[in-house]
Parts: sequence; C-alpha cells; structure tokens
Amino acid sequence: MKVEHASLAESSFSDVNLGGSSFDNVNLRGTKFNNVGFTNSVFTNVCLSGVRIEDVSLEGTTINGVLVSELLRVYALHKAS
Repeated sequence: MKVEHASLAESSFSDVNLGGSSFDNVNLRGTKFNNVGFTNSVFTNVCLSGVRIEDVSLEGTTINGVLVSELLRVYALHKAS
C-alpha cells in the first residue's frame, strides 16, 4: 500500500504490522509508542529533541556508531564518583 500526502493526525493503530515499511518526510511530533518493536530499524536524519525513552531494551543499540549501553555504563561510573 502506498499512502502519499495524507493526514492521519490523531489516528490510533493497534495490532498493526508495518514491518519493512519506509517512512519519509513524516511528522510524528507528540506521538506515543507503546509495546513497539524497532529491532534492526535505522533512523537517519531524525530530530529526537525532547524525546523520552523509558523502560527500553537497548541491547546492540548504537548512536553514531557508539553502543548506548557503553555510554550509560560510563555515565553511571562518573555519576557514582
């Protein structure tokens, strides 16, 4: 299915499979995600300003090539010092 120039603002999606989909020039500001699988997804040229990430599995996740788990480990060491 190809959807172009559409407004789906304030829509609700439940039990939806979007695997292998591509999103380009999409506005997701103010959107909430719960129980969503992003395994092996790639985010490029994405604005994450003000994003909160809570109760998440970060295994193998990288930001600009750096493991997030390593960043958090070093942060915890410095915070404890």
